[in-house]
Amino acid sequence: MADCCSGGCSPKQPPVDPAYRRILWIALAVNLLMFGVELLGGWASGSVSLLADAVDFFGDAANYGISLFVLGLAPLWRSRTALVKGATMGGYGVFVIATALWHLAAGTLPQASTMGAIGLAALAANLLVAALLFAYRHGDANMRSVWLCTRNDAIGNVAVMLAALGVWKAGSAGPICSWPE
Repeated sequence: MADCCSGGCSPKQPPVDPAYRRILWIALAVNLLMFGVELLGGWASGSVSLLADAVDFFGDAANYGISLFVLGLAPLWRSRTALVKGATMGGYGVFVIATALWHLAAGTLPQASTMGAIGLAALAANLLVAALLFAYRHGDANMRSVWLCTRNDAIGNVAVMLAALGVWKAGSAGPICSWPE
């Protein structure tokens, strides 16, 4: 009973792998850098795809920052944090849809070359972070959410490059609707 007052009754947390903490810091830095690159490139080129990916990079940077903060907390708090991160990503989706509708109404034609080049840089950044996180993909809900976000972002970067190819080939903001015959 005396141990309960000194914290002996609380569940012991496994020590946090210092390598995982370093990887999260690297991931945070890479994602903040790419957020800035894609935000500037997206606004300059009129690309909703790049703006959407920039917002996603910002969300991922926040994800890594939150993951670093909760790393030493109890599993209950880490799993709750993963749930909050998922809800936040839904908010980013609303922003992307609103921006896409605004560009559609304005008739903005994105610059395909900028979209493709920055999309390729973003893919390289996400593949780097994914490779670093690969060994931790089977951890708790928080670790899995970090891995899944990064993996899915690499897939999204391929979609941005395909959109750039479509815009370049069609010469239109809506490549599917106006593909030349």
